[in-house]
Amino acid sequence: MILGVGTDLVEIARMGRACEKDYFVMRTFTELESRQAKGSASKLAGSFAVKEAVAKVLGTGFRSFMPIDIEVLRDELGKPYVRLYGGALSRFEEMGLARIEVSITNTKEWAMAFAVGEGKEEKDEEACDGKTGKGD
Repeated sequence: MILGVGTDLVEIARMGRACEKDYFVMRTFTELESRQAKGSASKLAGSFAVKEAVAKVLGTGFRSFMPIDIEVLRDELGKPYVRLYGGALSRFEEMGLARIEVSITNTKEWAMAFAVGEGKEEKDEEACDGKTGKGD
């Protein structure tokens, strides 16, 4: 069951300028994220777009946690995934989410991310009439 959807669009050149400020990088990206990005503004923009999209899935934006509480990593095939910490993890658990799937698309100028939060499947013991979703 989908409990939240988020998307975000980040201008790569703007992210490059923001990353020139050490305090921005230290407050926004984990060391592992920074190492995986290897200084690429395009990869960092994609990661930041994911962080924003996930914050939207969690329904709070960055009000109850910081961007660094969402870590965007890539598996051996390059597929992005997230790890949550602190306030982001607390909100994930409060919402009853089971997982958040993410996707990143980059062009020369933009990084766009989508995030979908899925909840745990609940089994309805009553029969469903298929029209109203209510049992008989």
